Amino acid sequence: MNDEIQLISDDDGLLVVGEREMVERFLTSEGLTPSQNLGRSRLRLLFGSASEASKLGSEIAAESGRWVKLTKESAGLIGKHGLRRNAATGVATGVLKGKHGQIKGFVEFVKGPGAGLTNPGSLSGLAGVMSQLAMEQTIAEITDYLAAIEEKVDDVLRAQKDAAVAAMIGVDLVIADAMAVRATVGQVSSVTWSRVQAAPMAIATTQAYALRQLDALAKKVEGKAKVGDLAKAAKAVEPKAREWLAVLARCFQLQDELAVLELDRVLSSTPDELDRHRVGLQIARKNRRELIARSTERLVTRMQVAAETANAKVLLHPTTSPDVVRSSNHVESGVMDFHERLGIERGRRELEARRWVDAVTDVRDKAIEKGSEGADAARALRNEALDRAGSAAGRLSNGIAERVRRRRGDIEEE
Repeated sequence: MNDEIQLISDDDGLLVVGEREMVERFLTSEGLTPSQNLGRSRLRLLFGSASEASKLGSEIAAESGRWVKLTKESAGLIGKHGLRRNAATGVATGVLKGKHGQIKGFVEFVKGPGAGLTNPGSLSGLAGVMSQLAMEQTIAEITDYLAAIEEKVDDVLRAQKDAAVAAMIGVDLVIADAMAVRATVGQVSSVTWSRVQAAPMAIATTQAYALRQLDALAKKVEGKAKVGDLAKAAKAVEPKAREWLAVLARCFQLQDELAVLELDRVLSSTPDELDRHRVGLQIARKNRRELIARSTERLVTRMQVAAETANAKVLLHPTTSPDVVRSSNHVESGVMDFHERLGIERGRRELEARRWVDAVTDVRDKAIEKGSEGADAARALRNEALDRAGSAAGRLSNGIAERVRRRRGDIEEE
């Protein structure tokens, strides 16, 4: 491929293909790190036979395909480098061509080695692989999330009396075995797939249960007017919310692992259906995100209302009001972190606890302001009275002087 770099992008990521040195140089220059390796096993699936994959692999210098997750910043590269979207697959492709390691311009189609990557059949397979890579990235991020919050999801599940919820532990083990076989064999056989086909129902049941638990937590802080009751409820909600967020994260992770297995199975068994299947999985994944986002945001909103209620009464409750705000902020922070790992884009509004002294200062300032307004009003009334008195005195003085003049005039005439 020499100085050519093939760029292939979907809504989630960017695949960069070329000689290893050029690929690494491009990724570094654009700040696209970290990245994942495409690997030979995926090439073998895409091109149907080991010989074809091996030939293509040698032409593009073997492990020279790297995938990076698109962010708001890196998504601008698609427009920057002029990638053109394929109407059939929805995948954008293009080639950057340079000389002596310098990327100079854009060419729409590859004219030499590596052209197999952009023919219509291969693009469909690449789109499926890129969806898998995006889900594997989320799987890794959720693994880090669960480790960071130090929540033992299995312990949370075992503590539930609901048999359907506890059954997800067994599903977890079955999917882990299937993923291990896939990593060893390089594909998903009918035998492997048959073992995980019953998993979606158990995961969906657990997800629904966890969402109901979050809704129940939100109701615990709803409608409580007393700050003491709010503080007690908010303190109880905080650790429970963290536990059920962990369960939801694990559900999402298992669903992504299932989708990875499913795409491999479709690619090897019915490749003509891969595009439709990939799009369907993306829609289902988006719907799950929206469902989770709505439920978690309801919890955050009600915690924020509780915090605002406590803030308004901080003068009377200087010790308990800040506790409510802290619990609210901790819950909101946990939800935002959870959203980030699942790829849910939402804003954040952290409410700071009002200190008691600040509240006292506010009351004092308002009293001074009102006092100042009262003094100003009294001063204005006094000045107005003096002006009126002055005007009356002036009029009286003028009247007396006029009468004196008239009297003098009368005397002179006599």
